[in-house]
Amino acid sequence: MQRAFYEASVSCYRQILDSTANVLKAGQDYADSNGRSLDEIVQYRLHETMLPFSFQVISVWHHSYGAIKGMRDGVFSPPPSKPDIDYAGLCALVDEARSFMDEESPESMQALSGQNMLFKMGDTEIPFTTDNFLATFSKPNFYFHATTTYAALRAMGTPLGKMDYLGTMSIGH
Repeated sequence: MQRAFYEASVSCYRQILDSTANVLKAGQDYADSNGRSLDEIVQYRLHETMLPFSFQVISVWHHSYGAIKGMRDGVFSPPPSKPDIDYAGLCALVDEARSFMDEESPESMQALSGQNMLFKMGDTEIPFTTDNFLATFSKPNFYFHATTTYAALRAMGTPLGKMDYLGTMSIGH
């Protein structure tokens, strides 16, 4: 049984989705105990030129759950707009992605390896193989938005450390 594409996708996604769920829980707990509005967090921007916290979490969902769906469908596009999403809705998206990863198998993922697909944004179409899409587009975006989610909560005072971001690592020989 080939596990390479599964390990490079689902295993990596699952590790950071789990840690993102824990980081979001820590953010909610901190907000609740310090009188901070969850709506304020949803709209928070690390910098005025960056998209809000909500977009960061939506992108974590989209570059994991949506990436696998895109590889399966042969087309991946930017995430849908969710202007009315609240903090609970963001947590639900991460949980949806986590559950989705539980349904994937090494065989289902290996079947996606080496396929052709497109990234489509408006009239722009960029061809990828699924392997190149995963390695050079989806996972870098996934990690960027997960890191930005962590950094935003930490900047707002949530007591988080590096291990909170890393989550449960695969260790051993």
